[in-house]
Amino acid sequence: MEKIILVDGNNLLFRSYYATAYNGNFMKNSKGFPTNALFGFTNMMNKIILEEKPTYIIVAFDKGKTFRHEKYADYKGGRMETPEELKMQFPIAKQLLTAMGITYYECDNYEADDIIGTFARYCDEEPNFIGTIISSDKDLLQLISTDVDIKLLKQKDYIRYNKDSFKEEYGIDPIRVIDLKSLMGDASDNIPGVKGIGEKTALKLLQQYGSLDGIYEHLDAIKGSVHDKLLNDKENAYKSYDLATIVRNVPMEITLEDISYKKCDHATLNSLYEDLEFYSFLKKDAFEVEPSIKESDYVVVQDVDTLKVDSPVAVYLENLGLNYHTATVLGMGIYNDKVSYFIPKDLIKDCLPKLLPFICCTYDLKKLIVSLHWMGISFEESCFDTMIAAYLLDYNVKDDIAYLANSMNYEIPFYENLYGKNTLVVPEETIMMHAVVMKAKFLYDTKAMLEEKLHVEEMDSLFQDIELPLASVLSKMEIDGVLVDRHALDVMGEEFKIKIEVVEKEIYNYAGTEFNISSPKQLGEILFDKLGLSHGKKNRSGYSTSADILNKIRGDHPIVEKILEYRTLTKLYTTYIEGLKNFILEDGRIHTIYTQTLTRTGRLSSIEPNLQNIPIRYEEGRLIRKAFIPSENSIIVGGDYSQIELRILAGMAGIESLIKTFEEGIDIHTKTAGDIFSVPTEAVTSNMRRIAKAVNFGIIYGISSFGLAENLEIGTREAKKFIDTYLETYPGIQSYMNGVIEKAYQDGYVTTLMHRKRYIKELQNKNHIIRASGERIALNTPIQGTSADIIKKAMVDIARRFKEENLKSKMVIQVHDELVFDTLIDEKDKVIEIVTDAMEHVCDLKVPLNVDINYGYNWYEAK
Repeated sequence: MEKIILVDGNNLLFRSYYATAYNGNFMKNSKGFPTNALFGFTNMMNKIILEEKPTYIIVAFDKGKTFRHEKYADYKGGRMETPEELKMQFPIAKQLLTAMGITYYECDNYEADDIIGTFARYCDEEPNFIGTIISSDKDLLQLISTDVDIKLLKQKDYIRYNKDSFKEEYGIDPIRVIDLKSLMGDASDNIPGVKGIGEKTALKLLQQYGSLDGIYEHLDAIKGSVHDKLLNDKENAYKSYDLATIVRNVPMEITLEDISYKKCDHATLNSLYEDLEFYSFLKKDAFEVEPSIKESDYVVVQDVDTLKVDSPVAVYLENLGLNYHTATVLGMGIYNDKVSYFIPKDLIKDCLPKLLPFICCTYDLKKLIVSLHWMGISFEESCFDTMIAAYLLDYNVKDDIAYLANSMNYEIPFYENLYGKNTLVVPEETIMMHAVVMKAKFLYDTKAMLEEKLHVEEMDSLFQDIELPLASVLSKMEIDGVLVDRHALDVMGEEFKIKIEVVEKEIYNYAGTEFNISSPKQLGEILFDKLGLSHGKKNRSGYSTSADILNKIRGDHPIVEKILEYRTLTKLYTTYIEGLKNFILEDGRIHTIYTQTLTRTGRLSSIEPNLQNIPIRYEEGRLIRKAFIPSENSIIVGGDYSQIELRILAGMAGIESLIKTFEEGIDIHTKTAGDIFSVPTEAVTSNMRRIAKAVNFGIIYGISSFGLAENLEIGTREAKKFIDTYLETYPGIQSYMNGVIEKAYQDGYVTTLMHRKRYIKELQNKNHIIRASGERIALNTPIQGTSADIIKKAMVDIARRFKEENLKSKMVIQVHDELVFDTLIDEKDKVIEIVTDAMEHVCDLKVPLNVDINYGYNWYEAK
């Protein structure tokens, strides 16, 4: 049987565009040309060839308006216009296909679906041909037949339907997808269907009556509202039937031989890859050599003598469990052009001395260091970290290396698929070992490409001098952990339970009845039905009782204030009082995990547990810090940057009056209040200072007058006046903001002081609300990102100086602008001296960086 692969080109490019616009950021080459859709599209086409091995293949594209638009002017009328960044990539996609030896086709007046439908009919009529359709568009399900199946693409995988499996799942023949669409409609194509009929009802009707015609022939037998809906919308149903039917006789100017799969034009393809900077594709021809290894291509190490390494290798350590403090190490993959090994867990310690001189790269250096530590192995080496490099370069980076590897055409199973999600189980040993060695191969193959891109993007220094050494600093912090007083948490827990009970009874008194306060449905009925409060908005599950809604009505009735207090107390109790206990290990310490590759601004985040999220707005939240205590003969020392983001803004914008304020040590919020209210500093009231503080920080985040009004609980007009007065008072800030936004539109990205880049897709959106959010991102990222870079560099400098001075004190917690140290009492003065000096002189700004130092016998006292 000859196989024809029918690919929905528009569908694949749209999927690739949105799937690879990570966190609203575009992949672009160094010339600024968007490449995200092309990268994903190329990767998917490579995968199709490798998996399907077709004799014939065609990629079908839409070509604009069709006969359906002529018959129905509103066809697809609800769709957003194709983004310009995607339109630009379509011509290049077609060039890539031609160079790959793959035919693409588009036809006036017809859609890609119709082209695919015509070739599907060919498979049905010719005895020696079978077809496979590849798309995520469910409209194409109607083409499934005895000789045509479909690979229906899902978010991370696909479902393969043939005639039998489709009928088993849906209970109808594939051709009845047309009837299904005629009943339920399709909002994406503006197919109306029958109003009020969803998929479940439509399927039930079709299963009973066979077709749309059958349903209307038996309309009198259908009762109730469904009968009325069908009767009222009969015209729309048949109109929808016509729109949903794929044409299977498109008059095409190509023959079967024209779509035979040809060998690729290597020179042209490589030239395109170079121009697009698709280095991972350039390294290998995906159509000739599968980027994989066979079981026979790697050696399972039996003893140290088996391991023979004399040149740089990539290593990958595999764990069973995502929290590497408690996970079980399974083994290590080793790879370079000469050798590939799998080292079982029990031999890693013996083999590591032979490997140390040659380890050139890994994925998540921090995880490697910490995992080996818990095995009793000291690893203090530094090597290229693909995870960090890819993160800086804006790739889709997750803890699971498979996300990155598979986006670069490597066939590596996702972690969940290999080990499971909740209950982790080791698969067959050979499958596991093969996957681990493949991960090492991926790291080795792509190292040079990533290094080159870091250089092109001018992020060598950010990578080498900050992020890479920081991985080692963080690994030590995680290994050391922070001591926690479990008894203190127990005592606080009892106090919290009493407070919660008291607040609970007050709420019941106000409500006049007992109810489940944690149930949004019951709470909504009490607030908006029984008590008749305003702002009651009903959704499918009842009234919304979100924090936004409650904050709007907190002055309307005393019960609202108590509900907010109840939520705060129960959250603190469950998440922090009880929740933190679950993370205390046998050594009495919490060993969190600091993630370097999550936020787009460069800020560190903390998980398992999140120590950066302990609420400090409320006194009850701050008290939880009392449970974090120093080691024996030690105290807790805290160093906290004072208003660092405002200082960075003043320096970047070059606002001399603000710079002078910081240089003279004047309170910035009092100074701002005096300026915008036109009163002397000594006449500034606490309310004036509160408003000035909100405006100061709001400017950093590009706050709107509506947002400021919400924060200050004032009118929008009054809030706008405060912002306007502020910008009139400091005109340089408006000029700076305009310049940042203009450059962001021009470049498509913004940078921090230390050359971290953040691409901002939102700026290219047609929707002005989304563009406005992009502008806020553009304003905030250089400031917050620079702040993140500064404290990261300070951490590296402090760790180096602690080591040089041979101090035993330890850096144990980082919370954005704050560093916490478990400090020997004898080393207190030296620690304070080093921390202050390092943090205040980490880089040259136009404004001084001030650090507040506090210390005590727990974290609460050191703040």
